[in-house]
Amino acid sequence: MTPNSTRGTGHRSLVTLICGALAAGGLAAAGVATLEPGAASASSHREAPLISGQPQYDNTDVYAFVSPDKPDTTTIVANWIPFEEPAGGPNFFPFAEDAQYDLHIDNDGDAQGDLLFRYTFKTHTKNKKTFLYNTGPVTSLDDPDLNVTQTYDIELVKLRHQKVVYKTKVADDVPVAPSNVGKASMPDYNTLRKQAVHKLTNGAQTFAGQADDPFFLDLRVFDLLYGGNLTEVGNDTLKGYNVNSIALQVPNDMITESHEQPIVGVWSTTQRRNAQGYYAQVSRLGSPLVNEVVNPLKDKDKFNASNPYDDGQFLKNVTNPELPKLIEAIYKIKAPAEPRNDLVDVFLKGVKGLNQPPYVRPSEELRLNTSIKPAASPKRLGVLDGDNAGFPNGRRLTDDVIDASLQVLEGELLGAKNDLGDAVDKNDKNFEHAFPYVALPTEGSRGPLAKGTTDGADVRSQLGDALQPAGAGGKDNMTLIAGSAGAGALGILLIGGALMWWRRMRDRAY
Repeated sequence: MTPNSTRGTGHRSLVTLICGALAAGGLAAAGVATLEPGAASASSHREAPLISGQPQYDNTDVYAFVSPDKPDTTTIVANWIPFEEPAGGPNFFPFAEDAQYDLHIDNDGDAQGDLLFRYTFKTHTKNKKTFLYNTGPVTSLDDPDLNVTQTYDIELVKLRHQKVVYKTKVADDVPVAPSNVGKASMPDYNTLRKQAVHKLTNGAQTFAGQADDPFFLDLRVFDLLYGGNLTEVGNDTLKGYNVNSIALQVPNDMITESHEQPIVGVWSTTQRRNAQGYYAQVSRLGSPLVNEVVNPLKDKDKFNASNPYDDGQFLKNVTNPELPKLIEAIYKIKAPAEPRNDLVDVFLKGVKGLNQPPYVRPSEELRLNTSIKPAASPKRLGVLDGDNAGFPNGRRLTDDVIDASLQVLEGELLGAKNDLGDAVDKNDKNFEHAFPYVALPTEGSRGPLAKGTTDGADVRSQLGDALQPAGAGGKDNMTLIAGSAGAGALGILLIGGALMWWRRMRDRAY
């Protein structure tokens, strides 16, 4: 939780907007009073007790932004399966087949979905007699050596008052980009990524597959806020971990109500099929961090099963948040006075004059004004630093939502100027310049080295003669093999044998 010294001269713009809303009476009177009983929504990595044990269904983050290279379109990115260890084979990280992964659009501010894009997945296995995810180097998505593959369908559903009025399939059997096993298995993963981008009608496009986790932050906040003395800051806890991403790029006029009302609310959900064959919602996500650090334990699972129209029962968690009081107890930074109506305006309604739709029903959605063009030079603090194309006007991959949210929670909009942050200001990998924008996943072959284990060259040097043909070193060679087994020689020999078996199995199968 460190001061941020990089803010520009425009950082008061959000304060100005909020003050204008307060002066107009649009917050306390129209905002809080109209909230009715119900539930709010959002989640993040392992944010609730039940979903933390169901990673395939756990939605980690949602992003929504006007596409930087195609400003007449909006891109939505939703991620699942937190903390994917790149070397986590042999099954790696498929999407669940008994789930519905949904992207929701509210285009009139009534806290009810008007459009829903539903993704469902199927798994296909070529050779069930091997434990291998791939039986040889993979050079394309239809490579016979890619043993386990997935495809997906997309269904577009139109709703009115939460009832289905129309639905149609807009994509069928689209290939998923696989988990990045490693350079030996997938020597050119970028080609596989490009092949997984699928064109839809009307200039839309879709992607599903593994990606680097784009969320950057120091998660040691849970060790009583960075160790209780700020000794635990500045480490991107998610560095080196992957997620499963669904990305959808659609024309703005496809998802907005009209040119006069260009603001949309976005969220995602996961439904899991139960034993009776019915689908039940188990995860929901709009803005980041709400269910993770705003809702108490007693509300978290209920929160994940809720919908925006019923976003009132957790109102007190927003107007009387726990986090500022915890910061005051540990660091003696005085918590702003309650109730926190400033947070209601930013996170439940959208900022008036920026991304608040007319006649809005307060609810937790990621609200985006699609008429605001992308910034030529995005600022990581978004609207708080004068960049109206960024968070909380939607959420771009580069937005530092931890620092921005922390500063707002600590009263930035109420006149308590602060530059607090976690000292993690950007992702460990650069994002792509074209759809789907997320960075390529870390490959499995880099997983162990990223955690400081022995370098590959050192291992080869240590093994030395152990890799020579049998008999080349006589008794001394056998001694070296036996003495080096604990350091990894035995593993290398087993891998060599496995590679020969691998090739035989591949030849028999194909």
